[in-house]
Amino acid sequence: MPSSPSLFHVQELAFRTQYAELKERSSSVAALLAGTPGTLFKREGTGYAYWYRVYYQVPGIKAEQLIGKDGDQSALDEAQRQIEFAQWVNAQVRNLRHLGFQVADKGVASVLVELHNRRLLEAGLVLVGTLAYMAWLNELGARAIASRTQDVDLATGQHLKLGAPASFLEAMNATKLGFSPVPQIPSQAPSTSLKLKGREGLRVDLLVQGKELGKPIAIPQLMWHAEGVPFFDYLLDDPHPGAALAGGHCISLMLPRAERFVWHKLYSSASRKGFPEKAAKDLLQAATLAAILTEHQDEALTDSFGELPTAMQPAVKRRLPALRRALASHPQTLEQFELTLGT
Repeated sequence: MPSSPSLFHVQELAFRTQYAELKERSSSVAALLAGTPGTLFKREGTGYAYWYRVYYQVPGIKAEQLIGKDGDQSALDEAQRQIEFAQWVNAQVRNLRHLGFQVADKGVASVLVELHNRRLLEAGLVLVGTLAYMAWLNELGARAIASRTQDVDLATGQHLKLGAPASFLEAMNATKLGFSPVPQIPSQAPSTSLKLKGREGLRVDLLVQGKELGKPIAIPQLMWHAEGVPFFDYLLDDPHPGAALAGGHCISLMLPRAERFVWHKLYSSASRKGFPEKAAKDLLQAATLAAILTEHQDEALTDSFGELPTAMQPAVKRRLPALRRALASHPQTLEQFELTLGT
């Protein structure tokens, strides 16, 4: 009987080094250029001459960004430097995609770039969900299957490091993608999500710690509501600085710690009612990251299990039979779960 395939493969050291350099150089950039890198164009005819960056913010639609008057050499040099850096990043991301790194699409890039430039990611928004899983695969230097997602899941604590309130809706509208609030049930409930037109369009969800799953909770600093999710305070504690590759961008942001992501995904997979495909996806992501941590990073799952809230532990333990099936080709990781969760 053929053996089960491995859940992941380790990237070559040279590829991991290439990703690390891209991440490091991108982390020092205060503002990212939205859309494509673009080109510089001088417009005349009004008695004055001005330089613009001409680019595509949304695929198929040109946009212009004023750089300054003709003769303002410092502004022109800085714009050229930004374009050249964006071109370098674009080429690096494209190469990493071909090497098996996880790269989200241009719509995700538009959302994350806008949030980065408005300093909302720096203020405390944390990337969660499948995009966080994809980012962790890159961080850990591993190739694995990741289902494509049209969801951008962002989580926040009750307090963001903002000097003044910043409109989450305004930030999403600035992407020019055409987001609309998702109607809630009951109809008078405030929306916690935004979605593009069309059933398969990109969706952005804001999530927060909440005892009742799905209950909207006001986030005054963002002038918006977030969907309550149990034990998100555990998931978001002490987040890890990481990055997301999307479109032609590398966006610095915060991720839940990998071991906490594993345990919370197992909890979610046991708690979902009526969504077996999502439960299966959660379990596979948890099993894959756990295998990478134990076999490639030498992390012990037993150490992190001690930090798991007592109320989460029964649900996590119920997933042991499913973990035995998922980890058939990873006996070392399965042994860690057996020791931690009991037989």
